[in-house]
Order: sequence, then C-alpha cells, then structure tokens
Amino acid sequence: MLYYIILSIVVYLLHDYFEVMHLHLPFDTISALSTALAIFLGFKNNNAYDRWWEARKIWGLLVNYSRAWTRQVVTMIIATDPTDPEEAKAVKEFQKQMIYRHMGFVHALRVFLRRRHDYNETKIREIYEEENDYADARSFLAPKEFQLFCHKNNPPNYLLELQGEDLKRAYEKGWLSDFRFMKLEESLVEFNNIQGKSERIKNTPFPRQYSFFSRVFVFIHASLLPFVFIEELGWVSMPISVIISFVFLCLDLVGERSEDPFENRLEDVPLTDISLTIETNVKEQWGNKDFPEKKRVEGVVF
Repeated sequence: MLYYIILSIVVYLLHDYFEVMHLHLPFDTISALSTALAIFLGFKNNNAYDRWWEARKIWGLLVNYSRAWTRQVVTMIIATDPTDPEEAKAVKEFQKQMIYRHMGFVHALRVFLRRRHDYNETKIREIYEEENDYADARSFLAPKEFQLFCHKNNPPNYLLELQGEDLKRAYEKGWLSDFRFMKLEESLVEFNNIQGKSERIKNTPFPRQYSFFSRVFVFIHASLLPFVFIEELGWVSMPISVIISFVFLCLDLVGERSEDPFENRLEDVPLTDISLTIETNVKEQWGNKDFPEKKRVEGVVF
C-alpha cells in the first residue's frame, strides 16, 4: 500500500503539479485488465472458500460421529454376566478408556493437522497463534500410551489402532457380539475417513500459480491506476487509485488466507472450538460434568 500511495503522489506531481511529463493512459487499458483480474480473483477465492468449507464439513462430521461413538460404546459393550460386580466394573473401566481415548484422538488430530509445511511458511506475523502440541491429549491417555503416542509419525492414527485392538479384546471376552463389533468398527473406519479427508486438504496445497500470478496481476493493475485517472480527476486520482488498489489487494489476500484451513491462523476452521465442543458433548454423555472452558483472547473465541 505504501508503494501505491507513493506512486499515485509521484504521478500527480509529475503530470499536474510540475507538468513535467504527460503520464495519461486510456481508460480502456485498465477496464480490460480490471475485468480479467476480477474474474481471476473470483475463481481463486471461490475455490479457496470451497476448501475451507469442505474442511468445516469434515469436522462437523467428526462432531456427529463422536457423539455416535460414545453412545455405541456405552450401549453396545455389555458384560457377559451383568450380575457379576467385578466384570461390570471392568466393562465400565473399559468403556471409559475407549471414550477418553477418543477425546485424545480429537485433540491429537487437531494438533497433527496444524503442523505447518515449509511451503506454507510466510513472513507475516500472525496476530495470535495458539500453542500447538500434544499436551491437550495427555489427560485422556494412559501414561505409557502417551509416551508411545508422542513418538509416532502419525499419532492420531496410532490411537485408532489402539481402539481397534481393544475392540478385538472386548469381542474375545464376549462383551461384543459379531454385529455390535462390526458397528463399532464402522465408526472407527469413519474416523479414519475423516482424518484422511482432512489430510488430503492439508497435504494438497492450492496450486501455487494461482497465488503467485494473482499477486503479479494485482501489482500490475494497481500500478497502472494512477496513470488512468490522472487526466480526468487530477489530485482526486490519488485517493481513488489507492482505494481501488486496496480493494483488489484485499480480494487477493482473502483467497490466500482461506485456501489452507488448517494452519493455526485466525481465519482457519476453528478446530480448537470444535474439539472442545466434542469433549463437552462426550463428557456429558459419559456423565462427567467437568467441561472444558472455551479459549478466549480479547473477546475472540478460537
């Protein structure tokens, strides 16, 4: 913006104030470029928003399947002899382990997706960045599990593997029938699908040519604006050209900030908020009233 402000002032001084040079360009020059640039930015922003919205829908599914998983664990894992207090207690502990490990999976998936790739690193200093480590999953896992979990290449997938192994043990003990085992396994597959869909967005960057050339086109367009308006508007061309430049710069930046929804930025899909919603819902289903508090920074919910 500083460059565009200085450019518009220099053009005005040379053309109108000092009358040193004739710097006028015909209006048709900028109108054709403006139309092409608007179409290009519209295409880019639409596709960037589609990526953001798909990510939000995927995590909406995670909310739904988390509630279903909790209900299935509570209602489908049944002791072979309900009158045996020892077995009933063992089943209760097993259910709690499965439910709490799932909450650990949700928090782990959030952290895993927010790890930045080198090609997404920018020089922009974010207004706020939340701490991104696996500490939030510690309270939901056994100490030994957490130690192994932290050293895995794909920690969320490791937790799903543990869930599957425990389901197999429950089936061998007779706590699950064939049908109930299959239904719970289907829910685990859905969690695999949710993670896979999220990783597809995370690991497939928006084509770099759209980001690069949109920046180039905006620069060319904004650089020509003062030369187009100077003849007819005089000094008014300075604020007009700067305002129009600002609009196109914002359009370009909106797309750039929306195309990668898992980068731990303010504009991203609110993974922390969704994770805490899932934790609250699952704890309520289990009967635990120790709900987490939403994280707030200066009145903004993340």
